[in-house]
Parts: sequence; structure tokens; C-alpha cells
Amino acid sequence: MKFCKPKPRSILSLDVGSKRIGLAYCDPLCITSNILPAVKRFENNQELKIIRNHIDKFNLTGFIVGVPLDEEGKMTPQAIDCESYGQLLSNELKLPFSYVNEHSSTWESSERFGIKKDKSGLIDSFSAKIILEQWIKEGPELEEIAGKRQIKY
Repeated sequence: MKFCKPKPRSILSLDVGSKRIGLAYCDPLCITSNILPAVKRFENNQELKIIRNHIDKFNLTGFIVGVPLDEEGKMTPQAIDCESYGQLLSNELKLPFSYVNEHSSTWESSERFGIKKDKSGLIDSFSAKIILEQWIKEGPELEEIAGKRQIKY
């Protein structure tokens, strides 16, 4: 499914993994995208405070969550976890958001930015940057969904 280019706005992009969450953001005109340090994922979701601080610091007005679908566009176990995390963020942040198919973003980060065997989270944040760049080009538009189930690919 092809989406239309979304309207420009300052967005936080998340590459949600089981151990870390890669982060990237763009300016309000969607001209530049920058990475932020990846955050460790905690069982009690303490990382939400860090994510909220980034949103406040950079005046971000929405977020996107990468969902790793398989080659056929079907949900994977990690995609289900990412979708759940997106819902948690939506409930906590009360910001418009969307999901983006991020199939192979880690591989692309490794190839494009030359990152190999990374344990620091740098590859996760570069993956978030790739997800963000894909969203800037293709969308989908963010939706005001706080508290409601949303999934479109």
C-alpha cells in the first residue's frame, strides 16, 4: 500500500527493540533528521521519562514507531511487541502517531552507515533515522489516536 507524503512536522522516530530503543527526530519542515542516543528498555518502562524529555526539549509534535513486518507484510513477534509499545506511548504521551513498516532497517543501517557489531545502540538510532526518512517520503500521516487502536501499513 502506498501512502501520500505527510504534512511537515517535528517528529520522533522509534526503532523499538527488546533491549534498546533507537531514537531520531526531524525539524518541523522535515528537512533534516538527527539521531539521539538509544535508550535502554526497562521492564517498568522508565525509559518513557527520557523519551518525554526529548519530546519536550526538541518541541516534537508527534511520533512514529517502526514495525518489522516480514517479507510478505505480515506481523512478526517483534512487530507485535512494537505495536504494543506504540500503544503504550500513545496512552502516555497523548501525541499523534503512526506505525511505519521498517522491514530490514537494521540491515540498511549497517550497510549505509558502516556499523558492524554494535552494542552501544548506535545502529538502533540510525535505524530510527532510516524509518524517519521513509516516513518523510511516504507517510502515512499521523493520526490523533490517543488511547485507540491504530494500525495501517
